[in-house]
Amino acid sequence: MKLDEINWKILKCLQQNARQSNTEIAKKVGVTSPAVAERIRKMEDGGVIEGYFAKLSHTETNHQLKAIITLRAFMGRLKPFLETVKTFDEVVNCYRITGNENIIMEVVLKNQQHLEQLIDRLITYGETRTHIVLSNIVNNNPILKKI
Repeated sequence: MKLDEINWKILKCLQQNARQSNTEIAKKVGVTSPAVAERIRKMEDGGVIEGYFAKLSHTETNHQLKAIITLRAFMGRLKPFLETVKTFDEVVNCYRITGNENIIMEVVLKNQQHLEQLIDRLITYGETRTHIVLSNIVNNNPILKKI
């Protein structure tokens, strides 16, 4: 799908706050509210907009730790892991990557004991490395039009 300048402005608005009304977006991008609604619908149908979600605070949901865990799968254990990881409630994002490791996961955990239990489950699939997140420097930056 071809994205023009107005579509990019609409996408920027939605990435900043997907709950704002079409009327609010229309005022910011300089078109009518029905035009915004139609463009959004077309971008949803075209797969540009994949969905909408609520962003939660891990600390306010009683998860004291956020961590990044990489996994270097043992021979023959990657495919079983790819199916099993989908059932892990702790994993909020999981990517298959290039390099020495096969997988990188973002996880939220209640405490250190919970982290230990998760690592015990993961080490049956491969070698792990854990990085505790101290703070978030860039968070959900919008994807912008290439210049």
